[in-house]
Formats: sequence, structure tokens, C-alpha cells
Amino acid sequence: MKKLWIFVGLSGALAVIAGAMSVHLLADILSVKELARIQTAATYQIYHTIVLAVLCVYYQFKSLFIIKLSCVLFTLAIVLFSGSLYLYTASAYHPLVFLTPIGGLLFILGWLNLIRLAFVKS
Repeated sequence: MKKLWIFVGLSGALAVIAGAMSVHLLADILSVKELARIQTAATYQIYHTIVLAVLCVYYQFKSLFIIKLSCVLFTLAIVLFSGSLYLYTASAYHPLVFLTPIGGLLFILGWLNLIRLAFVKS
């Protein structure tokens, strides 16, 4: 869980940095499409980082595999989805765009996995 808390802290900081840079430092350098790509990455990253933090707290009280699995799925999703968007914008290396939908699918699977919590007996 310690590694996950480190990831949460770094991911949250990176999302804020990316969002701020896209508005302040990169606004005159990047195209509107590239800025939108960074904003999308930062938005998805910060939302899911917050969810990860909540799941980490919940896991400390109730250590269920379901929670751990969603944490893993969200962590991989952040790296693949947001990471690929950041790197693609920075490098224009086109094969990175194929990682983005995989990250999106992992976000979806992480959320769908949480439905299983409704069926856990207290």
C-alpha cells in the first residue's frame, strides 16, 4: 500500500503540473488540439488519482481483493491513458495512440469491478 500512496502523491502532483503547464507555459506553443489532449489527460488523471486515494483509505479498513484490483486497474489506466497522451503530445510518436484506448478500457474495468462491492457480505 505504501507504493500506491507514493503513486497517488506523484500522480496528483503531475496532473496539477500538466494542467497548469498547458494553460500557462504551453498555451502559445502547442496547437488547440494538443492543449485539449493534455487537458483530457490531466482531467482523467486527477479524477482517478482521487478515486485511488479514496480506495487506499477504504482498503486500510477493509482489505478486499476487489479494492486492490480496482487500484491496480486504475494505476495502469492512468499510466497508459494519460501517460500515452502526454508522451504523444511531447514526441508526436504515433504508435503511442494505441495505448490510450487500452488505458480507457482499464478505467472502465476498474469502475465495473467496484460493482462487485455491492455483493460483498459485511
